[in-house]
Amino acid sequence: MDRRPIGRSELVIEPLVLGGNVFGWTVNEEQGFAILDAFVEEGFTAIDTAQGYPNWVPGNPPGMSETIIGKWMKARGNRDAVHIFTKVNSANEPGGLAAGPVAQGFADSLARLQTDYVDVYFSHWPDPKTSHEETLAAYDPMVRAGKVRVLGASNYTADMVKAAQETAIVKSLPRYEVLQPRYNLYDRAEFDALRDTVIAQEMGTVVYYSLASGFLTGKYRSEADFGKSQRGGGMAKYLDAKGKAILAALDGVAKAHDATPAEVSLAWLVAQPGVTAPIASATSVEQVKSLARGVRLKLSAAEIQTLTDAGR
Repeated sequence: MDRRPIGRSELVIEPLVLGGNVFGWTVNEEQGFAILDAFVEEGFTAIDTAQGYPNWVPGNPPGMSETIIGKWMKARGNRDAVHIFTKVNSANEPGGLAAGPVAQGFADSLARLQTDYVDVYFSHWPDPKTSHEETLAAYDPMVRAGKVRVLGASNYTADMVKAAQETAIVKSLPRYEVLQPRYNLYDRAEFDALRDTVIAQEMGTVVYYSLASGFLTGKYRSEADFGKSQRGGGMAKYLDAKGKAILAALDGVAKAHDATPAEVSLAWLVAQPGVTAPIASATSVEQVKSLARGVRLKLSAAEIQTLTDAGR
């Protein structure tokens, strides 16, 4: 399998990151264990979560996703065999990347994950109230102590990234090595605006909403399909002329490879310049196997172009 480095760091991962946002939401602990087992059995190691997953579920204690992943690692005794990505400032609050919230958030995440280090620690959302210097300085002792292997930033603009990297150089602080923007066949603007910066800065990119919240699975083709899952209500924005053109292109390429639209969508992402790996979540073992088939699928240059053109 094509393993890829995370920016300039020594961390190398396979081209698929398992999304942990569903753990504690549409996936319970027992199901989560089965999904995580299947993921590592397929040869993958990178698991993405956050302090805020899934805090939107009424009655959930904070960080249920981290808690489930932590229990699984303890039960399997496999902490050093997997790569854990988590995030701070999930609530997207002013001051959420200040020194105090960062230190407390990190301590809470470590406790829930039952570990003494994380492989990648992300600033989940930018914080206009806090300087890059304060945030990076808060991360600095964690990196120096080996408690954080790599720093990342999620939902940052190119200007934010450049400013943070310049601060890291001027103040001799650790830099961001990886970004986490939204990117898929339908939603391209955010990463397209970042791509030149990513490549120039030699950064990694793990992209989220890789399947457009499920639209690119092909499951939602009319309003009548919106009731098929808890996410169905958000599909209306995708079911326009552009979305229908993408589904038609996916159907054609999928048929040629005896694959699913979701698998082809992931194969297209893996082939994009600047993308290290897509993040994708699963609610069953069979879905994990499908994700694995997708990132291993090799598309021709003509097929990649057909899909690219359909989403413009």
